[in-house]
Amino acid sequence: MRLFFGTALLALAADVLSKVLVVAHIQPSDPGVRLLGGAVYLVQARNSGAAFSVGTGATVVLTGISILVVVIMLRAARRLTSSGWAVALGLVLGGAVGNLVDRLFRAPSPGRGHVVDWISVLARDGHVWPIFNLADSAIVTGGLLAVLLSLRGVEFGSAPRSGAEPGAQPADPAVEREPHDSREPHDSREPHDSREPHDSRGPHD
Repeated sequence: MRLFFGTALLALAADVLSKVLVVAHIQPSDPGVRLLGGAVYLVQARNSGAAFSVGTGATVVLTGISILVVVIMLRAARRLTSSGWAVALGLVLGGAVGNLVDRLFRAPSPGRGHVVDWISVLARDGHVWPIFNLADSAIVTGGLLAVLLSLRGVEFGSAPRSGAEPGAQPADPAVEREPHDSREPHDSREPHDSREPHDSRGPHD
């Protein structure tokens, strides 16, 4: 649980802080900051859709889906026992909450807010690859990690309790019950012969 919530808080904090800095220093009309010889551009774009600009225009629906995802993640966290799954779901939760904060509190209105995207690859305008943010990256990374863990057969966590302790083996009556022997007890003593002793000598004269 600590690893799960720690990962989620780290992803959320990184996303919120990065968006605050971008909004403060880069205007939507600015050409942006060119890095790595044009491989990456730091810009400010507003997205009414989901991760990587998918579902543009369905902001209200996506807000509801994000809230549902957060609730599901929190409920699933109670059964987590795997460190790998804790990191994967923590990344998804942190990313989902990061974009949900934008939708709830940014313009144009609560529940319809546009998400701040600011990372563009190979072009300023995102025509090579959709502009994204750290929340999107966290969601995708957590999802890929979850797929990898599933393929490797890593257990998610403990099964829901049903009155018995997890992992407890059912009692075997055949083992616990002492076997009952209906036969009579065996007497190891020699059997008693009730016949008279036989005298092999001849008649006495």
